[in-house]
Amino acid sequence: MVTMEDIQAAGERIRNMVRETPVKASASLSALAGGPVWLKCEHRQETGAFKLRGASNAVARLGDVAGVTTASTGNHGRALAHAARQLGMPAVICVSRLVPQNKLAAIEALGAEARVIGASQDEAFDEAYRLKHDEGFALIPPFDHEDVIAGQGTLGMEIIRQIPDAATLAIPLSGGGLLAGVALAAKSLRPDIRIVGISMERGAAMAASLKADHPVEVEELETLADSLGGGIGLKNRFTFPMVRELMDELILLSEDEIAAGIRHLALEDNEVVEGAAAVGSGAIIAGKLQAAGGPLVLILSGANIDPERHAEIVRGAQ
Repeated sequence: MVTMEDIQAAGERIRNMVRETPVKASASLSALAGGPVWLKCEHRQETGAFKLRGASNAVARLGDVAGVTTASTGNHGRALAHAARQLGMPAVICVSRLVPQNKLAAIEALGAEARVIGASQDEAFDEAYRLKHDEGFALIPPFDHEDVIAGQGTLGMEIIRQIPDAATLAIPLSGGGLLAGVALAAKSLRPDIRIVGISMERGAAMAASLKADHPVEVEELETLADSLGGGIGLKNRFTFPMVRELMDELILLSEDEIAAGIRHLALEDNEVVEGAAAVGSGAIIAGKLQAAGGPLVLILSGANIDPERHAEIVRGAQ
């Protein structure tokens, strides 16, 4: 399994490949949560999402390969394309047709091919596996990979360094790479810290898998938190057991609650984020998440939302 030593090594490896992102206090959310709330502004990361950490660590550990590939709901693909371009290697990012056009364009702008395959991330993965076996590409999955998890874990080290008295971390939950890495780092440094995973009610594969006590498939549905879509893989090796062990609480949000989180962060905190990044804010507004026993840190995981869609949500339309 991934260790704290792996995360520390990743921190050294990607030091010059990613940004250290800031934290800021939210007075409005602190009032609603009953205690101090901090925003970890990872949406200001290069490529607009936390995924660059894991992708950079994984690519930096590759040897001589024909190129890199993955299946991605968008942000991991963009991060992998960025890391591949830094090393001058080809990248083919396989996506389902549910991925928004703005994310496809962002991948292609980095010189990678965005290959649209099927109606689910699992179908997109079939093409990524073909590229691996038939064409010699290195397959770097978006979450269930030791190097990816370790890279995401550097965010947990950074949070504890910036807010050493943090009592609760609220982490967007999809395939579990972010939560697994951040929770491992945070609990290694602060064993008593509380880890809350937050996802959407519509098609949350990790939530369904935890309920079943083994990885399961779910129908992928359109959601404002599109970055949290996709399966966790029936052969999941790392993130499912790590999330099950390290997460203290799981919160699921309706589409209205996610929209409220996006709107609040835009109007009250002047932060433009995608739906997946707004789930912490949405959970506080819905009365499902409180600051208990000390500071509550919300990870704003990404900013890659279509501007017109964002404007509609802020105006109150979904």
